[in-house]
Amino acid sequence: MDSESQKVMERQKKAEELAEKVMRLARDNIVVNMRFLDVALSRLKAEGKNGLGGAAADGEKLYYDPVWLLKRYKEEPGYPIRLYLHVLFHYVFYHSFAYGEKEEELWDLSADAAVENVILEMKLPMGELETDREAGNKLHYLKEDAGMLTAERIYRFIKNNPLTKAEKEQWRRLFTKDAHFYWEEKEKYEITLEQWKKISERVKADVKSFSKDKNSSESLEKNLAEATRDRYDYGELLRRFTVMGEDMQVNDDEFDYIYYTYGLSTYGDMPLVEPLEYKDAKKVKEFVIAIDTSASCRGEIVREFIRRTYSILKGTEHFFQKINIHIIQCDSDVRSDTKIVSQEDFEDFMKNGKLKGFGSTDFRPVFEYVDELLAKGEFENLKGLIYFTDGYGVYPSRMPGYDTIFAFLDENNERPDVPPWAIPVVLDGADYDN
Repeated sequence: MDSESQKVMERQKKAEELAEKVMRLARDNIVVNMRFLDVALSRLKAEGKNGLGGAAADGEKLYYDPVWLLKRYKEEPGYPIRLYLHVLFHYVFYHSFAYGEKEEELWDLSADAAVENVILEMKLPMGELETDREAGNKLHYLKEDAGMLTAERIYRFIKNNPLTKAEKEQWRRLFTKDAHFYWEEKEKYEITLEQWKKISERVKADVKSFSKDKNSSESLEKNLAEATRDRYDYGELLRRFTVMGEDMQVNDDEFDYIYYTYGLSTYGDMPLVEPLEYKDAKKVKEFVIAIDTSASCRGEIVREFIRRTYSILKGTEHFFQKINIHIIQCDSDVRSDTKIVSQEDFEDFMKNGKLKGFGSTDFRPVFEYVDELLAKGEFENLKGLIYFTDGYGVYPSRMPGYDTIFAFLDENNERPDVPPWAIPVVLDGADYDN
């Protein structure tokens, strides 16, 4: 090995050692100032990787290019801390595990913007960057349009309000800190989604313990709530309201083709057994969709909930040839009841139905009205009621004789608790992606 090559190797070795010290110092600063992240930090190790040209993480290790990191550190001493926090929050909020389920470019931008918003709210002098003021202004206006800045909300917003090429470049400059190519290989992660869920639950609990800590933030708590809440597939919720019934079609499961064809071949047109013209099938037959049309529920969100419900029903075998679904609109009183007995009825409601109400919220009139319908014999076997609402209203004190789900679009710890006999559900944001 010549002397020049040896000098290059020595400089590289020195850069690796110095970068390792810088990242260790960054980690120690985070532990000291944000104790609620200690468990998460212990599971995400930093490791130098020459030639990477930036930073990337695979759920177990944060890889960084030593030379690149030292250059950024020289320009902005707070950059290593910012990088470590940025990547750590991606995994605490499960951003990498949603990769592949959404449009990747939009999800990259949304996830980066969400974690940067959390970090900026924490007001950490040790992790400040020159672009923070510009990024903060951008996020301020984004929050006015999109609401609470979780990755899911940002994703839905920019999907419905596409960014220009220049805006995307601005977002990358302000919010991107790491490459996400390892996210495509999440099935190879050493630390699984379930393990990160346990870590996030611990972080969530510790944040509450350190709630007076100046480094906590509303966005941190909201993102943790979004990440750790139970997810429900809305299609599965509809399947909860199914009944066994006769469907007019050939029952292949109980039909013996041997005897049938033998009879035809032996006796001409006289089969020995006729096919059954019905079969038992698990399909939606009777349930109620109650819609909160109070002033606090925006019309477009309500319409999207109805569209999504229709899409799920239409895309499955959930429809009988004749069904009995009631779509009830209510604020402080029942405003309308649309009876759906066919797919055509649902399509007509989707096209011509008008939202009515927009007053205060009281859930009790819907349950009283459904009880009246039951007493009149309107339902043969009512399986349940799905009530789409923001949750701010007066709940019934008495348990009804059917299952009830209160479906909320957003996680909100401030809304009143639902009664113990009801099932509270926060619908997954994916249910509202077009």
